Amino acid sequence: MARYIFVTGGVVSSLGKGLSSASLAYLLQSRGFKVRIRKLDPYLNVDPGTMSPFQHGEVFVTDDGAETDLDLGHYERFSGISAKKSDNITTGQIYSDVLKKERRGKYLGKTVQVIPHVTDRIKEFIKNDIKNEDFVICEIGGTVGDIESLPFVEAIRQFSNDIGKKNTLFIHLTLVPYMRASDEIKTKPTQHSVKELRSIGIQPDIIICRCERNIPLDQRKKISLFCNVDIKNVIQTIDVKTIYEAPISFNNENLDKQVLNYFKIKSKKNVNLTPWKKITKVVLNPKKYVNIAIIGKYVNLKDAYKSLDEALVHGGIHNNLKVNLIRIESDNLKPLDIKNKLNNVSGILIPGGFGKRGTEGKIEAIKYARKNKIPFLGICYGMQMAIIEFARNVLKINKASSTELDLKCIPVIGLIHEWKKNGKIIKGTDKDLGGTMRLGSYDAELVNNSLIRNIYKSRLIKERHRHRYEVNINYKSQFEKKGLIFSGNSPDKKLPEIIELKNHPWFIGVQFHPEFKSRPLAPHPLFSSFIKAAKNHKK
Repeated sequence: MARYIFVTGGVVSSLGKGLSSASLAYLLQSRGFKVRIRKLDPYLNVDPGTMSPFQHGEVFVTDDGAETDLDLGHYERFSGISAKKSDNITTGQIYSDVLKKERRGKYLGKTVQVIPHVTDRIKEFIKNDIKNEDFVICEIGGTVGDIESLPFVEAIRQFSNDIGKKNTLFIHLTLVPYMRASDEIKTKPTQHSVKELRSIGIQPDIIICRCERNIPLDQRKKISLFCNVDIKNVIQTIDVKTIYEAPISFNNENLDKQVLNYFKIKSKKNVNLTPWKKITKVVLNPKKYVNIAIIGKYVNLKDAYKSLDEALVHGGIHNNLKVNLIRIESDNLKPLDIKNKLNNVSGILIPGGFGKRGTEGKIEAIKYARKNKIPFLGICYGMQMAIIEFARNVLKINKASSTELDLKCIPVIGLIHEWKKNGKIIKGTDKDLGGTMRLGSYDAELVNNSLIRNIYKSRLIKERHRHRYEVNINYKSQFEKKGLIFSGNSPDKKLPEIIELKNHPWFIGVQFHPEFKSRPLAPHPLFSSFIKAAKNHKK
């Protein structure tokens, strides 16, 4: 039977529940156990797919086409476990499911209530699609005390009673602030947070204390005493210089050992931290560096391109160098500023996105990369902008654009009306924005003797998609005559997946999101190759 570990957070948000869960997952895996990680989000949106990155940060996409919280990206990058639709749920999905059942008469006329109907649905999610896992780690979004998270906290309390306390473990992550003025570490916020958790029926078994410096033993004893937790289970996590130190830090604090002790389970093998130590050494002590410009609409928000930032770092790790990310807001990128702003970069990347804002700045940057032989990577929307730039400036189709931006344009980019998935025809629509995109993993066939084929070392690849618009295949011959090659296509040859430019050291656009599959221990080949090209670029 699987053991369930529930991770809650207190005092403030963004303490690192996702990173803590992901690190614990790696440590348990390294000890020989099979692990699954899940996220329960308390917001009322059905999923983050239609939420602004300014509100929510990045939307992470799974192989099976779920639009999920960015914490699932942490889970995948640290554990190597590919997440599924069944690993993320929101309050919106819970209530939607409950109300649909009520409309179908499944509750036999009963009054539908938070308890038991909503909590029962949450418990169904927690135990669904679990086969032979040894541990299931469930992160509860939000902060204990928030009204939104109450049904989830109540559900995990009930769940623990249902399957037995010996099969469930509660970890509570809190902030232990350091007061610089008085040179004191304060435990009171943690005490109050645990008190709040206990008032709704949950006694934490392990407390992870986030702090910017070492917590003295007497302060840890104080937390142990007032929070009713064994001193060995008061785990400190000090701010690290790089997130890749987190598994090492938690292992040093015996988090994984205390989890196994709680469940009375012996480790199957020793933890292997050598890969993380090697990565940390490269990240913290680089001998070389490259400057990569990320030009987009949300560059001022750190979490908007979380997986992309990480994938570029992974590419740097593979090339034994540091990647300096130069973030440039595409709204503010004017033709006269291009040379000045991009003069000191060795690579230019245009990420995914939606909408018209900032597109002209992106197109100007792509033109600069094309003409000045600067390594360029366009991802999803970035590839589409590269197509528009080439159509306007090389093919001289002055009105070339996307129907997403201008319905009266010459559509070198257009809305997908239908596509194949698992042998079935899927139809797109522009009426309902939620869940109507080409989402998840799709095949692409790579052209012989192409740069992309050389990078992947394979004819057939699988990558994750998230888009509604596609490159118009009818212009393929015109582009290729002028040197822009469609080097990757869907198996039915209807949807262009990859473009690359002849007579350029490294110029690639991809319709998919390779960043979602990059891992620190297994960097994505596309990013490794891009950073290598940037390293070799002579300014």
